[in-house]
Amino acid sequence: MHDRERHTAARLERVLAQRIRPALYPLRRPLAVTAWHVPGEPVAVEHAFAADYEPFDPGTPWGPPWSTMWLHLTGAVPADWAGRHVDVLVDLGFTDAWPGFQAEGLAFDALGVPVKGIAPRNHHVPVAAVAAGNEPIELFVEAAANPMPMPGFRAWPPSPLGDRTTAGTEPLYRFEGADLAVRDEAVWHLIHDLDVLSQLGDQLPPGQRRAEIWYAIGRALDALDLHAVNATAPAAREVLAPVLARPAHASAHRISAVGHAHIDTAWLWPLRETVRKATRTFATVTQLATEYPELVFAASQAQQYAWIRERRPQLWQRIAKAVADGTFVPVGGMWVESDTNLPGGEALARQLIHGKRFFLEAFGVETREVWLPDSFGYSPALPQLARLAGNDWFLTQKLSWNAVNRIPHSTFWWEGIDGTRVFTHMPPVDTYNAELTAAELNRAQTQFADAGPATMSLVPFGYGDGGGGPNRDMLECARRLRDLDGSPAVTIRSPAEFFAAAQAEYADAPVWVGELYLELHRATYTTQAKTKAGNRRSEHLLREAELWAATAALHRGSPYPYERLERVWQQVLTLQFHDILPGSSIAWVNREAREAYEHLQAELEELIAEAAAALRGSAPSASNAVLNAAPHARDEVVVGVFADGQALPDGRHAAWASAPALGIGMLGAYSGPPVTVASVDGLTTVDNGVLRVVIDGDGLITSAVDARSGRDAIAAGQRGNLLQLHPDHPNNWDAWDIDPHYRNTVTDLTAAQSVAVVADGPLFAAVEVVRVFGASTITQTYRLTAGSPRLDVETVVDWRESEKVLKAAFPLGVHTDQATTEIQFGHLRRPIHTNTSWDDARFEIWAHRWLHVGEPSYGVAVLNDATYGHDVTRGPGATTVRLTLVRAPHSPDPQADQDVHRFAYALMPGTGVGDATVEGYRLNLPLRVTAAESAYPSLVTSSHSGVIVEAVKLADDRSGDVIVRLYEARGDRAETRLTAGFPMRAATIVDLLERHVAEVAVGDREAVVALRPFQILTLRLSA
Repeated sequence: MHDRERHTAARLERVLAQRIRPALYPLRRPLAVTAWHVPGEPVAVEHAFAADYEPFDPGTPWGPPWSTMWLHLTGAVPADWAGRHVDVLVDLGFTDAWPGFQAEGLAFDALGVPVKGIAPRNHHVPVAAVAAGNEPIELFVEAAANPMPMPGFRAWPPSPLGDRTTAGTEPLYRFEGADLAVRDEAVWHLIHDLDVLSQLGDQLPPGQRRAEIWYAIGRALDALDLHAVNATAPAAREVLAPVLARPAHASAHRISAVGHAHIDTAWLWPLRETVRKATRTFATVTQLATEYPELVFAASQAQQYAWIRERRPQLWQRIAKAVADGTFVPVGGMWVESDTNLPGGEALARQLIHGKRFFLEAFGVETREVWLPDSFGYSPALPQLARLAGNDWFLTQKLSWNAVNRIPHSTFWWEGIDGTRVFTHMPPVDTYNAELTAAELNRAQTQFADAGPATMSLVPFGYGDGGGGPNRDMLECARRLRDLDGSPAVTIRSPAEFFAAAQAEYADAPVWVGELYLELHRATYTTQAKTKAGNRRSEHLLREAELWAATAALHRGSPYPYERLERVWQQVLTLQFHDILPGSSIAWVNREAREAYEHLQAELEELIAEAAAALRGSAPSASNAVLNAAPHARDEVVVGVFADGQALPDGRHAAWASAPALGIGMLGAYSGPPVTVASVDGLTTVDNGVLRVVIDGDGLITSAVDARSGRDAIAAGQRGNLLQLHPDHPNNWDAWDIDPHYRNTVTDLTAAQSVAVVADGPLFAAVEVVRVFGASTITQTYRLTAGSPRLDVETVVDWRESEKVLKAAFPLGVHTDQATTEIQFGHLRRPIHTNTSWDDARFEIWAHRWLHVGEPSYGVAVLNDATYGHDVTRGPGATTVRLTLVRAPHSPDPQADQDVHRFAYALMPGTGVGDATVEGYRLNLPLRVTAAESAYPSLVTSSHSGVIVEAVKLADDRSGDVIVRLYEARGDRAETRLTAGFPMRAATIVDLLERHVAEVAVGDREAVVALRPFQILTLRLSA
């Protein structure tokens, strides 16, 4: 910047701050203010209106953390303000922090109708663009004293503010006042003229355009009398008008600006506060659109709309009208902006099903894009699911946070594991909370990776994370930037308009194959282990509840619990939001999630029990029935509360059971080799004829030999299930990150307090190992049952460590350079070498029910029922698989994971990917012994073991048809014969929303379908 330009910039900064901005509201009148402090949680409007209010003066402290105060504002517009623009200005004690992370308010009119949100940088409530004079003013303001539990942005210290039970009672804010004010229109526009031009002047390279901008700004300041700003503002604007009128170059980058307000469904605030954040934001946006009809505002997350429909009917009507007018645009078609790494396959499908269906039913709108700007990486199962739900496009922003490697495209085709592609855009502006500053637009232009063949990118603008959305200042900027020399050309339009134009322009965009791995936030695969376990268990219980309820409906005529299942599904989907399931929220959110999972699991168990009771017959054998919700037939030991079989130390029994896939079997007699236990010279050998495991005096596995190959899965000279403790001090974002330097220090937990045989066959053998370290205790029970190819490790961790991470290591005797991990509806192969920076950055990975490493003719799987985080490394003679079991970060939840955790994992030697898939379902879907009749056939079975039935339910249209979702699990082409356990008159391929796609030929209760690798297929079977 030249000296003259620097001088003008310094001059402008002072004049704006000290003269022009203070002149924006030249006339003010204080309103009469009374207040009522809500004694507990937020209350309904009717309750607040009926409360006793007391006078409340400016300067009064208010707001213990998480409390609510209602203000009653009254007054009248002075008669001599007629013809002027009049606003109410409310200052709750705002700070310079980003809106959405401090005090917020919602203004209601005297009838209790929401008018507009009140927040920093958007604290006005409009009265009249042209006042008549003498208008009465009566507003009620619901003010929320939300704290900022994590001051700063990266290295947040522990804070008690994240839960109402620990946050204290000292007021956080000081009320500054509520005024009626006249807005000077000339000053208003001068401010935005100067803001836009000065920001553009800062960004432009030296040259004619930059020089003329700064010259014009200097002349405008000369035209302004600083002692009469309001009188001379029009003259200053006249000087700037020619510079603002110069059109953009034909080659200018084209920006599609979309109003946006990312509202985290929970994060640094609880769910109940998100309901209010959504209400404030949507009220603000619908009001703003009356002043700026060109506004297009995109909002995702059907759950937030549903809350407003239920609780704010007047606002809901405004939203519905705005949607019809094209001002308010539902996007994303998901129930919430979920994490996409951790939810199971069916849950990801239901996110799309429930979200898309809500928008269709509520507004008649079919969304066409998946909108996930802030989730922590993206599963390669998502492109196929997106297409099956009727989506064409995908948007993300978070990958711009990558710590090492930058995705080389801004616009590209993303290809999933099955070959499905979805047109994808990652806005080069690198934010989903833009303010339409010149710096942001310049960044969008310079970082657009596909310039040349493509010319356009998208910029979501508006305050977000804590909500807020666009404000008047941003819309004024957009008007000036529509066609301005030196700037990208900005057009406000919908995401669909952008995507359609971008795809038409760049149909041959490059292809990115596989997962979109975020090189950051890898600890979210592990943090808040109880939430992870609650999600996994809830997903599998939902599978069971739907299957058995459908079975009871078709075989016994029982009512299908549509409403209850829908409600439970939606609660589970809400908890999969990308700051709840990943564990990156405050203590309040995590506590409520744990409680919610307990209630959900109790209700699902009740639904399963009701279905089993309906299936109970009159035959005596009904008391020995076994329910198998897994997709393959089973002959194995079942453990439960019943009278038959081998008695176990905990009072349960073990017995042999046989059950068909997705059906009802029976307890029976076992005729194979028994499980034996032998202890010699400090070594305990457990053998069932399929698997022989040796456990040493430290409680570690020294050998695991499968009978089929005779190979030992444990690498020579090493020991398996070695628990390892690392210090865990990420550079930033405690709950989110695990940084590579954690590996530099490790403590092997080899000392055992006790190693004891607690069950010695013939059906069930168990060895219990207890370890005590620090303030924590780990009790692990090795379980081997008759005929089983896997060794289970049931684990109870009383975890009281601080800033540490616990891993379980299995050094395996296989040579490979890749690991195969189960993901949703298939699996993913990842390199485990560090040849490239991309490989090296993937040092922590996520997996679902299993991870497999192997050679062409031999492999080993490690399975789990609640664990997602893993790492796999290569070394001389061994490939080491480690499960990341539990962490102890301090922020934003100072007591994260300080609890008793229960989970299981398993070692399965001598197995392939197909076997791992089978056993992964079995580990997560244990057999149930119940009182039911085994004569009822399975509703549906697949003849091909690699074609997995993922869900069986009744159709959402209540026609009584059966919906079956299946997928090819091995990455191969397959043809399967689907057999129904009921008379089937027709079979139809449908999309995820159960809409017709194609007919399938049926005969004698059978339908044959062919699937490509990893294809997902949904069938409607008509009984």
